[in-house]
Amino acid sequence: MMKFKKFSVIAALALIFPFACQQDETSLTEEVSDEALAKISNLGFSTENVQRVDDGYLVEGDIILHDHDLAGPGKETKLRIAEVEQYHTFNVVSALPRVITISVSGTVSSAFSTSVNNAIARYNAENLGITMQRVSSGGSINIRIVNTRQYIASAGFPDSNGNPYPEIKYAKAYSSGYSDGFMTTVIAHEIGHCIGFRHTDYMNRAYSCGGSASNEGSGTVGAVHIPGTPTGPDPNSWMLACLGATTNRPFNANDKVALNYLY
Repeated sequence: MMKFKKFSVIAALALIFPFACQQDETSLTEEVSDEALAKISNLGFSTENVQRVDDGYLVEGDIILHDHDLAGPGKETKLRIAEVEQYHTFNVVSALPRVITISVSGTVSSAFSTSVNNAIARYNAENLGITMQRVSSGGSINIRIVNTRQYIASAGFPDSNGNPYPEIKYAKAYSSGYSDGFMTTVIAHEIGHCIGFRHTDYMNRAYSCGGSASNEGSGTVGAVHIPGTPTGPDPNSWMLACLGATTNRPFNANDKVALNYLY
């Protein structure tokens, strides 16, 4: 979930937080064992603010690692490449052209439902080899509304068969009372993970999150640079690790290069 950067209560809407951030309510977070942290590190992921969740472990703010991922052989692949570029995982969605259906389960506001449609529209406007389509249930990617304050939203990466990660968890507390631009951006960001995009600033989360430099690590999922994306800072990418509560990030020119390169 998003970790609020504390300035004052009045400034809450201007705060910066990751897409899935840890809150100060430590009682909500199950302690992660040293053994699990060692395995996560061995896979090449950062062990900062790791949280135990039902599916496994929440790392990098909004990425789910399952227990079976930790059981596999690890390889140390932490890299720091340039500054802020676009990256994809080793696994991406295959069998193109392809329709990816999106559904929502759980009670949502009409505003959130509109934001889901708008996130889908952002992708479809790019005329990619993948087309997003809203369905009533059973989508290739299901957005599930959950009662939690451990994170705002979380997702994973495509499987080795070229299928998108099947679920986005979106915390109910953040599905209303926020702008359409904010909710649309969060949903589009998590869909980005589901189809294989890493955080643009994965090698240094401090770029968008502030604080000390933190390398998420490329891990066994990989962080493969997408040709044609910049080697310098890109402050408006939809895949940056953190955003403000009033942020709206439609795809910028570099995002569109990345999307069209993969799909």
